[in-house]
Amino acid sequence: MVETFRQIAEGVAGYSLSNVSDGIIILMGIVLILILIVGIFALGVQIVLSLKYHKYNKKQNSINMTGEDIARKILDDNDLQKIKVKTSGSFLFGNSYSHYFKKVRLRRLTWKKTSVASLAMASQKSCLAILDKENDPDMKTRVKLTPFIYIGPIAFIPLIIIGILLDFIVIKAQTPVATITCTVLGLLIYVLSFIMSIMVLKTEKKAQSKAYDVLRNSNMATEEELTMLKELFKLYNIQYVNDMIISLLELIYRVLLIFASAQQNSSSTSSD
Repeated sequence: MVETFRQIAEGVAGYSLSNVSDGIIILMGIVLILILIVGIFALGVQIVLSLKYHKYNKKQNSINMTGEDIARKILDDNDLQKIKVKTSGSFLFGNSYSHYFKKVRLRRLTWKKTSVASLAMASQKSCLAILDKENDPDMKTRVKLTPFIYIGPIAFIPLIIIGILLDFIVIKAQTPVATITCTVLGLLIYVLSFIMSIMVLKTEKKAQSKAYDVLRNSNMATEEELTMLKELFKLYNIQYVNDMIISLLELIYRVLLIFASAQQNSSSTSSD
């Protein structure tokens, strides 16, 4: 089994890992298998979500209002006139709410469409603004941690580069102590960011529940439409969790690959 995992790891890495310990090879093999399993499941969820979104984005909503009008009405009804509603064609922001810019962003696919999908996205993102206004404790935590959530994954690679530069230029030691230290530090920051991302999902689900209440109480959606919204939101939640898991597994694999490369280079140096 170890040799099979070694062959798989070498195939992915693109170079020999013959001098890497069996423990690291087994861990690399397990992580790669998990990435494959979760990736296949995530692909299936993505396909179902795309089909559902396409279907509901073609279905007319019962109030004949665009995503922009729906978001504006919900915000105004909750004394949030200061929150702007803007279109976003980017994949970075997409359908979102920004506490810092006081803005609800909607993709062009839902911005001017009078569809059920527009109803779902506009109401849910507007309800994030309502949670913010109400000083929801989870939302307050999310707002405080937002910069860290995004900086965490970005900081990982620069920290490794800093460690490598310290080892080769400043310390000039045979053992890559700084690289290992910075890698572990980057991993810890990433794991913290991963844990904090759970808070984002928690507030998204709270906003979804609030959207059901807002739409039902204001007669902006039928029970059939609310059922459709629940289907969409459930798929989005599953996709979000899948993305988090895959990102974490990929990070773990990269860390293992760094340690494997260090072992390989160390063995090569010793033999020389």
